[in-house]
Amino acid sequence: MDRALYAAATGMAAQQRNLDVVSDNLANADVAGFKGSVATFEVLAAPGERGVGTAVTGQHAIFTQGKLMKSPGAFDLAIDGPGFFTVADGKGRKGYTRDGAFSRAPDGSLRNAQGWRLDGIRIPEDALSARVESDGRLIVTTAGGKETMGRVRLAEFAAPEALQSVGGTLFAATSASGRARTLEAGGPDAPQIRFGMLEQSNVSIVESMMEIMAAQRAYEANAKGVQAADEMLRIANNLQRG
Repeated sequence: MDRALYAAATGMAAQQRNLDVVSDNLANADVAGFKGSVATFEVLAAPGERGVGTAVTGQHAIFTQGKLMKSPGAFDLAIDGPGFFTVADGKGRKGYTRDGAFSRAPDGSLRNAQGWRLDGIRIPEDALSARVESDGRLIVTTAGGKETMGRVRLAEFAAPEALQSVGGTLFAATSASGRARTLEAGGPDAPQIRFGMLEQSNVSIVESMMEIMAAQRAYEANAKGVQAADEMLRIANNLQRG
């Protein structure tokens, strides 16, 4: 009966974590470049016996591509295919993101809403216009004509699911994900850079709502298991006293 109580209680904790993750996905369903996460679990088992409970082992992002939509932003970018934009903060720390909502900073760099700078790109002061080609080349038009000034190079990882979320749409490399490798865009089988577009979140609101309903039902079932095990313990204690 103690094992039944423990199994049901750990099941409740696991489903609560699952609800938290799905709820966070829903809250960010309208955020460009956001990647939904899933909670991961494993069975707790005593030596030589079957499972006696459920343990939460963490969560990881799912990097399926979201829909690409036209954007009014002057320097918005989207990746059509695998890979990440490489960005850096003022301290030189690197991050990786699918969110291509960039704007031009006074120093000519392209920066996201958090102030992280897109690696390898700087637009000169005398630029009349600028655009990024599908292969990542930055084409700048000045009074003297058009010129290539830098290139957006993408990053890829051996195990992207092991990247660590550092808030919102930004991720950091880990020992499990491996080091970032340069991924050139524009080739026949390579990703393409889409200028003037943004990738939407890959979270499906309908699927997330169904996941919430399933998790709530599982939580309620485990709660009833806790109540049943507690009642059995109470009866057993009364029998011993009698």
